[in-house]
Amino acid sequence: MVRFGLLSAAIILISFLTCFVTPLSAAEPLEVVVESLEGDVLKNVRDMLVLPYGLIQEGKVDRLWLERFGRQADEKILTAMEPYGYYSARVTTTIEEVSAGAYRLRVSVIPGEPVRVTEVTLALHGPGADEEPLKRQAAAFPLKKGGVLLQQRYEEAKGELLSRAQELGYLDADFTVHEIRIAKTSSTADIRLELETGSRYFFNGARIEGAADYPEEFVRRYLAFKPGEAFSYARLGETQLNFTNSERFREVNVTPEKAEARDFHVPVLIQLKPAPSRSLRQGIGYGTDTGGRFNVRYRDLNMLQRGHEFYSNLYISERLQGIAAGYILPDPVDIRSSTVLQLNLQQEDVTTYTSRLIALELDKNQSFGKRELGTAYVRLQREEYTVGAQDSSARLVLPGLRLSGDHYDNPIRPTRGFRYAFDLRGTHRLLGSDTELLQLISEGSFLLPLPWRLSLQTRAKTGITLLSDPLSDLPPSLRFFAGGDQSVRGYAYQSLGPSDAAGQVVGGKHLISGSVELERALFSDWGVSVFYDAGNAFDSFTGVRLFEGAGVGVHYYTPVGALNLSVARQIGVDDPGFRIHFTVGFEF
Repeated sequence: MVRFGLLSAAIILISFLTCFVTPLSAAEPLEVVVESLEGDVLKNVRDMLVLPYGLIQEGKVDRLWLERFGRQADEKILTAMEPYGYYSARVTTTIEEVSAGAYRLRVSVIPGEPVRVTEVTLALHGPGADEEPLKRQAAAFPLKKGGVLLQQRYEEAKGELLSRAQELGYLDADFTVHEIRIAKTSSTADIRLELETGSRYFFNGARIEGAADYPEEFVRRYLAFKPGEAFSYARLGETQLNFTNSERFREVNVTPEKAEARDFHVPVLIQLKPAPSRSLRQGIGYGTDTGGRFNVRYRDLNMLQRGHEFYSNLYISERLQGIAAGYILPDPVDIRSSTVLQLNLQQEDVTTYTSRLIALELDKNQSFGKRELGTAYVRLQREEYTVGAQDSSARLVLPGLRLSGDHYDNPIRPTRGFRYAFDLRGTHRLLGSDTELLQLISEGSFLLPLPWRLSLQTRAKTGITLLSDPLSDLPPSLRFFAGGDQSVRGYAYQSLGPSDAAGQVVGGKHLISGSVELERALFSDWGVSVFYDAGNAFDSFTGVRLFEGAGVGVHYYTPVGALNLSVARQIGVDDPGFRIHFTVGFEF
């Protein structure tokens, strides 16, 4: 056994050393060395000096081909340096035989002084010459007097100026003069640009094909332009996105028919292929807060052949079960506004309470721009519950106002942005409720990208309740609790808050919770993080105690959402414990 162990160790050691020795013996027979350059210029030169296929065959260098490649290298290097302002460089290439059959191509470069801009003349002509956005774009031209002549930046700036003119509707805009006059002897350059805008184009309405199952006025809500407005490719892109995001069409083609324009008014052809209006989807998942979960969602996106939507959702988990159904009446003009009637029956059984409720809610949603949404609602609710030693029921007529905004750059895996929501609600016995209250809930999150693939995410939630009745008259759906995956990690779901005489958590009138998390991206779909959470529910702002938790997380991002695993440790308690938090979900 000892001899076998020694033999195994020897084999492993030899294999390990071989990993380091092999590359030396199998070194490339040709090395290219570039001297006196660095940064982007060096990278561009190296890209131009990529060895041609066939110069090295079966580990042997074709010497004649190498000499020919060396003679051609001078011109390639000069070409590679010109975009960075070097027009007077001197290049020397030498071929060195390092050993038998091994060569080094040494490239020595004296870059010389870069060409600098001595004059920039940029003129706008035509009907659009006085457009302020176009004038601002021209004024922001990045190549200035005294700066190095950078050809790539010059071409980018030209393209940006031309694109700006076309965005404003000047589709025939073009440069009548675009020249750089270079004096190599003095390493100077003059830039001259003249843009002729041509006439401005306008939209001339849209012809929509392939949406026969939907009313004409319903489909036209998705148009992001109106007849007579200045033509804009950005508006066409927004129109295509509107149709695609409606989930009612599986193929969308938006084509401006410029050749059919009359008096500079361009018609637009929109070709659609409808998607099935009815769908049935199932989903499974697991969350530390909910346990295992399963849901079935049915949708009909064209009720009564009028574009109305009906949905129903059956959801079953270890701690929460219910069914929700709703009918959405689209706004006749705004695709982001609607009227919604929804019914919800649910049962929840967690450590701190049990609840059974039925609720009917009428919402009037009104968009404010593309990312803000306001809602006026009234909710009729009947709830039976057990909290601590209390068994009771509540009847509520609850009107309220919501305002929310979502400014993240990606709904699945955002890299920057923020989100906020406010909910002001209240009730009174004069409305038919069993209790009286006024409640404000606010929450938000912020994501900031940092160097080295780091990102900082913060979130916060607060709740304030003004009561004229005892807290015991409030059902769990109107009380505040803390703890769980989206609250204070390290503690169980809804396990934090004021307690009754028996020590059982019964929830509070107010809430404060927050989190700070620093994440480092790994590969393309993974991330690791460290976090700190704090929060609690309470009845008085005097002597508020916040429970704390900190830990590490691992995240895997998929096209349908993230898988999150966190290990949190309680902070500031006598006997701190660890808790694992895990969430995952898929929809089929």
